[in-house]
Amino acid sequence: MALTDLEVRKLKPKSKEYYCADGNGLFLRVYSSGKKAWTLRYVFQKEQKRMTLGKYPAVSLPMVREKQALALRDVEQGIDPAEKAKKAENQRLLEPTFNDLLEEFWTLELSKSPTAAERRRLVVKDALPSWKKRKVNTITRRDAVLLLDKVRERAPITANRLQGVLVRMMNFASERGVIEFSPLAGMRRTKETARSRVLGEWKKEKSDFTEIKNFWAGMDLENTEIDIYRLTKLALKAILLTGQRPGEVTNMRWDHIRGAWWEIPAEARKNNEENRVPICPMMEAVIGQAKIYSSDSEYVFRSTHTEGRPITVRALTRAIARHSKEIGIEEAFTSHDLRRTVRTGLAAVGVSDIVAEKVLGHKLQGLLAVYNQYPYDEEKQQALMAWERWLHEILELSESSQNVIPFEVHHG
Repeated sequence: MALTDLEVRKLKPKSKEYYCADGNGLFLRVYSSGKKAWTLRYVFQKEQKRMTLGKYPAVSLPMVREKQALALRDVEQGIDPAEKAKKAENQRLLEPTFNDLLEEFWTLELSKSPTAAERRRLVVKDALPSWKKRKVNTITRRDAVLLLDKVRERAPITANRLQGVLVRMMNFASERGVIEFSPLAGMRRTKETARSRVLGEWKKEKSDFTEIKNFWAGMDLENTEIDIYRLTKLALKAILLTGQRPGEVTNMRWDHIRGAWWEIPAEARKNNEENRVPICPMMEAVIGQAKIYSSDSEYVFRSTHTEGRPITVRALTRAIARHSKEIGIEEAFTSHDLRRTVRTGLAAVGVSDIVAEKVLGHKLQGLLAVYNQYPYDEEKQQALMAWERWLHEILELSESSQNVIPFEVHHG
């Protein structure tokens, strides 16, 4: 008797894998892990053979029956469908499409990057729609130029970021023997103007920190007039308190917190070096508040949209773009500008350049990077304590306003 879609969905795993027949040689293989795959058994030149027709639910019941019909038609015409599929796969590997290359690039290299998800998103959003089924060896430099020009019209910096990923992808394709030479070799990126935006006016005689005050007030969880997800507010506060990269903050995990330190592992950082960040009182308060909303998640700043994932940097960007004027900040700013604000503030409270750079997790340059292996833990703690004292003063916070909520330390 033929299977129904409902029956296929309801099949549960057992201690050992088993097969369910659909008819005419088609079987559904149910693994002990719960995964399911379609298998076709047939006779070709008096020999029993079998081939996989895909995994369920990616290949649905109607889809697999169509594949079954095509395979059995090949058998009738004296063609071995398994051999035919193998040749097609070999040809695909020899001349992959852009989509095939993206998957290979992701598996072997890109997924290991701390910024992997964002770099892949750039390709999927702007390059994949046009190039998905294109053979990699047909993509020319002119194709890339026209694509990047189109992106640059709306977002110049995004175009540069996309160009960086595409250049690396094509170099990867050359290294893997997909193409002889990269068509993007030597392609220069458009010059960018480095951002210098910080919150507040840091002038020796006429400083004005209204923007910082307005930002902090807007991120107050009790300020219900600013309709931003509470964990987004707390993540933005955390950037201003620690100076860490937005992506490092959003990916903060409970098992990264060890005593009075937030230990960011090397694989989660842009420069692939671990950074130990002191957790000072104001940051401790932020973590304590976050625990109310995400204690059952591995992430301190959990997402409400995707189960088991943290909020994204894009969520921070959207929140700022939508509410900055409502908060009382007229000039546009980004979450990364909060990091730059911390670096400026550390200088203002008398922290040395070396210690400030270590707080932000930057690599020391030149001979310092080679010969100076001192961790600066005590100095970093003193620096962020000084920064918090300064913030406490300009924000005119009372001790009770800190709302320090003790949180359980996780040792992973």
